Amino acid sequence: MEVQAQIDFQGFHPTEQQRALIEQKIAGLEEFYDRITACRVVMKAPSHHHRTGGQYEVNIHLVLPEGREVVVERTPPEDERFSDPMFAINDAFSRARRRLQDEVRHIRGQVKVHETQPIGTVIRVRPEEDYGFLETEGREIYFHRNSVLDEAFAHLEPGVRVTFVEEMGEKGPQASTVKLLGKHGLR
Repeated sequence: MEVQAQIDFQGFHPTEQQRALIEQKIAGLEEFYDRITACRVVMKAPSHHHRTGGQYEVNIHLVLPEGREVVVERTPPEDERFSDPMFAINDAFSRARRRLQDEVRHIRGQVKVHETQPIGTVIRVRPEEDYGFLETEGREIYFHRNSVLDEAFAHLEPGVRVTFVEEMGEKGPQASTVKLLGKHGLR
């Protein structure tokens, strides 16, 4: 860490065990991701506030490269387990670790980006032969009855819009996973 971690206790004097657990948890986050640049932990004593009465609150703020941050601020309301300071510490750091893992996946480009499926328009259907063609981006693509989802082959006619997955077949591109758009793919 570029800056030494800051740990603040508000409204009470911590035990050595509480302080040691927080330091151990910070070290665990650093071990998981060694590029954390700053860390601030604020642990608040139980108050008589209506939302967190009798509960410890642990807030964690991590600063990462490229201006990214991981913040854990909210203690779940009305959960008696948070009256135990060790539980509150463990819970907050578990949430911080999950959020840090998510951020690290983003940083490393490991987050899946789901591409939208292409949209095509049915141009010909041969129901007696169980196939048809759709058009997308000026190209014709073959599809078979078995590739049409939800047994909707009978609803296909020229002009109906569908989504599909394109793959290479024996005779060129073909559509699989053909799905009607909207109510029966209305134009």
